[in-house]
Amino acid sequence: MPKLSVIGAGTMGTGIAQVAATAGWDVVINDTNNEILEKSSASLVKVMNRLVEKEKIDQETADKILGRIDFTDDQQYFENSDLVIEAIVENIEIKRKVFSAVEKIVREDTIIASNTSSLSLASIGASLENPSRFVGIHFFNPAPLMPLVEIIPAVQTAEETTRQAKEWVDSWKKLTVLAKDTPGFIVNRVARPFYGESLRMYEEGIADFATIDWAMKELGGFRMGPFELMDFIGNDINYTVTETVFQSFFYDPRYRPSFTQKRMSEAGFLGRKSGRGYYDYAEDATKPEPIKDEKLGKEILDRVLVMLINEAADALFLNIASREDIDTAMTKGVNYPKGLLKWADEKGIDWCVERLDALYEEYHEDRYRCSPLLRRMKTKKQSFYS
Repeated sequence: MPKLSVIGAGTMGTGIAQVAATAGWDVVINDTNNEILEKSSASLVKVMNRLVEKEKIDQETADKILGRIDFTDDQQYFENSDLVIEAIVENIEIKRKVFSAVEKIVREDTIIASNTSSLSLASIGASLENPSRFVGIHFFNPAPLMPLVEIIPAVQTAEETTRQAKEWVDSWKKLTVLAKDTPGFIVNRVARPFYGESLRMYEEGIADFATIDWAMKELGGFRMGPFELMDFIGNDINYTVTETVFQSFFYDPRYRPSFTQKRMSEAGFLGRKSGRGYYDYAEDATKPEPIKDEKLGKEILDRVLVMLINEAADALFLNIASREDIDTAMTKGVNYPKGLLKWADEKGIDWCVERLDALYEEYHEDRYRCSPLLRRMKTKKQSFYS
């Protein structure tokens, strides 16, 4: 079996290591902080014990998985790795420095990958003397449970590197999609309106957090409402991704961050992990009741949904990914109830264009511009899947 080295012993790095070790790979987890390495080891033991208790695996299998994982603060252990995946802080300069050092240790045929969720892979890859062996492999949290992995070749990446990386991750029983190296790739790009348009409606006074969440869950079929989900992810993380995508798209108003989220992040109201976000998570807190008005709920759902569809259509228009991979990414990466392009067909392309044009007419903001692909499809009476 090939050997994987993971840089970063945090939640994501530990999860990736578990996935690979479960698939039979030998794994090394590296971190400069020995305390974090100890936490990673303890976390994996706890996870394995839980799986045994639930009878998902037997004790022998758990012991074998744990036996395949080593922990070290010494990157020299990377020298025989077939694949190295970095899962550290989202800071491009730190990543570039790490990759430059790692390249000097590993074999010439070792594939080097980043788990970045939003940074430029071309820029990270430029830190390598041989960037053709570099690729993006983006897992979703928690890595052992979320089936989707985005494979993102940089402009320097060799086709063989992309093929091999995809083949390996597929062998870990993950569902891979290919994405172009653009801000947010597929999921974090297409999902922006789920948060952004919900925040915009709150700021306009159309509805409160609880009502918007109710509409998206009860009428739209989403597993979590946008404010619940932002509290779960962490407002600091979600805001940083939004800000990064906005800057990376040369300040396109479609991706403009919200002052509400910025202030929540600045105040330390980060969500579940801080005990307070859009909702109060104290034991004695009373959860606010939504206004269960069907007409208002439909207005909320339609506005968020058409913005999501528009973003998905634009991703297809700009060849970010294939039709199938876009829909797969949104259903398997963020658990949307339907693929957005299939949903567009259900609602009707005419409905999508007319709803977007109505928003643009009302606001006269470039935020609401309709994707040229949707407009062309309306003229030609086309749909995405027929």
